[in-house]
Amino acid sequence: QVQLVESGGGLAQAGGSLRLSCAASGRTFSSYATGWFRQAPGKEREFVASISWSGSITYYADSVKGRFTISRDNAKNTVYLQMNSLKPEDTAVYYCAKGKAAVVAGRLSGYDYWGQGTQVTVSS
Repeated sequence: QVQLVESGGGLAQAGGSLRLSCAASGRTFSSYATGWFRQAPGKEREFVASISWSGSITYYADSVKGRFTISRDNAKNTVYLQMNSLKPEDTAVYYCAKGKAAVVAGRLSGYDYWGQGTQVTVSS
């Protein structure tokens, strides 16, 4: 069993930055990929970024490439999402999820445990 807890969300101005954290319980967390997803009101949950178990492979949605950076610290069982140059369209609830394998890209079906989400609101 793995539990994921997101933190770091809040209100930011357009052009600003936020850093999200995803803290995990469970010894095997560091053996699996981790992903970040987001869901805006009235929209489907969409892939944002993912990172392999070792941190050596990352994937990003085109909409955040060059602005967001995913990283992980396996000693702390934590995955981060650094969000820079924020835009109002980045407003959403952000979720982290544990992958079912060591390397997972953007398929929702590739993830089996989800956090409760953290709200990110970007004002123009």
